[in-house]
Amino acid sequence: MPRDRERRSVPPLAPGPGAVDEVASRVGRAAVASLHEELALHPKPGLVTPRSPGAHRDMDARTFFASLLSLRGYYREVARAGARGAPFAALRSLAAGAEERMLGATGGVNTHRGAIFTLGLLSAAGARIEASGEACRPGALREEVHRGYGRAVRTELPPSPGSHGSLARRRHGAGGARDEAAEGFPHVFEVGLPALEESLARGSPRAAAAVQCLLSLVAALPDTNLLYRAGPEGLRFATARARGFLGAGGVRSPGWESRLLEIDRDFVARGLSPGGSADLLAASLLVHRLCRRRADQGRP
Repeated sequence: MPRDRERRSVPPLAPGPGAVDEVASRVGRAAVASLHEELALHPKPGLVTPRSPGAHRDMDARTFFASLLSLRGYYREVARAGARGAPFAALRSLAAGAEERMLGATGGVNTHRGAIFTLGLLSAAGARIEASGEACRPGALREEVHRGYGRAVRTELPPSPGSHGSLARRRHGAGGARDEAAEGFPHVFEVGLPALEESLARGSPRAAAAVQCLLSLVAALPDTNLLYRAGPEGLRFATARARGFLGAGGVRSPGWESRLLEIDRDFVARGLSPGGSADLLAASLLVHRLCRRRADQGRP
């Protein structure tokens, strides 16, 4: 037997409790910071910001902040579970508890159900990689989600009959967050993260790079929130406006803020809120935090 194969056959030593707790705390802070960053971003067409409720009548920034406070411990716990190699069933149980706390904090308003699921899986996968002593690189993180949890997402997580994603799936055949997760979040790693990193590399401020990331996701994602709210016509309208913004230079074009505010007004008038894209924006921000240099990982 070749020596390298023989070495791989020996199971790695489990990380000690101190190492697991350190990794879990760091990853949990990164997840919450990414959600804060997504919420603080303005303008975001049709979405809640500190200055606007967007296309929503039942929530605003205060609702989101209350929700975020309720979720701080969850991301640390799901990261700890991931670092210890817990199966998907354990992550699912933690997510169910987090969702219950979220609904209690918001008076029954669903602010972060998608983010609980999406950033929870990424946090568990990222912590598992870090606890093994490996560097958290985008390709490795995507593979860890897909290999570690993808099959279980499909077989152990039946679509919720009353969710917006399930309704959009039945009506329009859209995959939604469940399929996105099972495939290792392709829109995060192939669309959102590259758009964010390219904008940062070109010298854009981080907030502008996050806007470029969001509009790139709106332009590419079959967002089930848009399908639920406005059907295929609403999705086509939102996609076209996002592609027009990007085609005109995006955040590198002078006056982009004014154009984005105009898009926001159009989205609000039509009741369009790309919540799925917002979740994947937060996920892209989290992946960027987890996968940059180790020296920076402690400062999410």
